[in-house]
Amino acid sequence: MRTTGWLVLLLGTIGSVLPASAQPSASPDTARVSPPTADAEASSPLQRGMLRETSLFYVVDGSTTLHNLPEADTPTGRLSMRTPVTRLKCPGERCRVRTDEGRVGYVAASALSNVWIHVSKAERRVYLYRGSTLVSTFEADMAYNPLADKKRSGGEGRRDHWRTPEGAFYVVHKNPQSRFYKALVLNYPKVKDARRGLESGLISRSQYQAIKRAQDELRMPPMNTDLGGWIEIHGDGTGDGTAWTRGCVAVRNSVMDVLWEQVRVGTPVLVE
Repeated sequence: MRTTGWLVLLLGTIGSVLPASAQPSASPDTARVSPPTADAEASSPLQRGMLRETSLFYVVDGSTTLHNLPEADTPTGRLSMRTPVTRLKCPGERCRVRTDEGRVGYVAASALSNVWIHVSKAERRVYLYRGSTLVSTFEADMAYNPLADKKRSGGEGRRDHWRTPEGAFYVVHKNPQSRFYKALVLNYPKVKDARRGLESGLISRSQYQAIKRAQDELRMPPMNTDLGGWIEIHGDGTGDGTAWTRGCVAVRNSVMDVLWEQVRVGTPVLVE
């Protein structure tokens, strides 16, 4: 794995235990964050070489208030979760930001993150990034079928379909009481999966609409259709890169503790 840039794809579709050197700098960050084009998921940024030196910032955990002054209490608007922003400066507890639409204002520094995760199925590794900086690399266990893309739900009679879906996702829920220690739930299935499932007869029109509403409202999608669901990065991994999960990515519990502290709802996850 050799890359020095963050991935443009991640945003439009979707307290620290790390050393101080891994924290985002308080210096101005003027690079623009651009959503992907409509066909951005046709091939990955790594495959297309769409990498650039910049820092990735976006709103996490929920919507946040946009203020016109660093200490003013009067709001000028709201930014929804996962809104990409250019961080201009952070003079204190609020950061001055600019959105892709050109809106400029101040938001709580705690509402921003530049953390994202890259999962390489072929290398059986999880890479933790802050902006363009690779912070940590972890060994990971993969699915029973470790390389094929997910098309439908698996089962004892369809073990080959125990696969990890590929593409750009985000953490839609953090489960502290997972049967596998702790779990970061990804927003699979997405609308593109639902469209394929509808066309192939795997799901109904109402199931398609439910998945679409969930994506539009940044909620967990239905997980019980024939497309499958509950794709997670979770604990109880062996650390030996084995293939045993039903579609999830499993890391050691000590690694999960690190990810748990860094990752928030809204954190982008690229699976390749």
